[in-house]
Order: sequence, then structure tokens, then C-alpha cells
Amino acid sequence: MSFLSRLFGFETDPKEAVRPLWHGIVAEARRPQWYRHCGAADTVDGRFDMITNVTAMVMLRLEADEKMLPATARLTELFVEDIDGQLRETGMGDPTLGKKMGKLMEAMGGRIGAYRDALASGKEAMTAAVQRNVTLAEGGDPAAMAEELTKLSQRLSGLTNEELSAGDLSP
Repeated sequence: MSFLSRLFGFETDPKEAVRPLWHGIVAEARRPQWYRHCGAADTVDGRFDMITNVTAMVMLRLEADEKMLPATARLTELFVEDIDGQLRETGMGDPTLGKKMGKLMEAMGGRIGAYRDALASGKEAMTAAVQRNVTLAEGGDPAAMAEELTKLSQRLSGLTNEELSAGDLSP
């Protein structure tokens, strides 16, 4: 019945509650700081990495609060929806799209785990995690990227659930 309710507009889609957060993630990932100061590659792969990096930091923040755990599933759905749409715009079709999405989701899960461990282990571990997981431009600085991601994690930790849900991740 809930499917029919959503279909006919009687019930709102639960993803809508985290859509402002998704927009905040995308805005944060587009901040010039990541590209100019840290050396994120301004390429399709580099931009995907930045969206994934910011999403990973937000997911770790959401995991830290039991009340926010349902938001992780909704945020993942928005991530998949957006990336799927982007890949379709590039001309990728159904036969290859599933495999590509599977690899991208695996990358996201791996990055969340790597950053979870690295944040707990310190600066060197975070720098190593960035070196393994981020496409940097020539001359990009993994230590600067690691430092900025750590600052983002700290900033997210200081937000209330309401502030986080509103999507204002700006420094």
C-alpha cells in the first residue's frame, strides 16, 4: 500500500528528508579548495572521488549517531540515483551500467572503511588512505587532502543532527 500511496502522491518519499544533505555534499565536493589546495583532479574520476570522499565523511558522521542510521540508507539511495543518472548521460547503457555501479558502490564502501580506520589511527594513516583512494592531479598533495578531510570530519562531528540534515556543510 505504501508504494501506491507514494505513486499517487499520498506519501512523501523518505529520501526527500536527506535530499538537502545530498545537495550539501555535492556543494562541498565542488569547493575549489579541494582542487586548488589539495590537488584533487578536475576530471570525471577526480570529481567522483571528491563526491565519494565527502559522502564517506558524512556517512561516518551519520553512523556515529544511532538516530541517524536510517539516513545512511536514504543517502546511499540518492548517491546511487545521482551516479546512475550521470553515467546514463555519458551514454552508458543497461548491460554495462550494473557492473559499473557495483564497482563504484564497492569503492564507496571501501573508502568508508579505509577512512574510518585512518581517522582513528592518525595523520599518517589518513594520508596513506588518501594516496590509495583518491585521484590527484599531478603535484596533488595527499597530506593536504588528508588534513582537509580530517577537518571536514571534525566539522561534521560538531553539527547537530538538524544542521547536518539541512545540508549546510560549509566551513
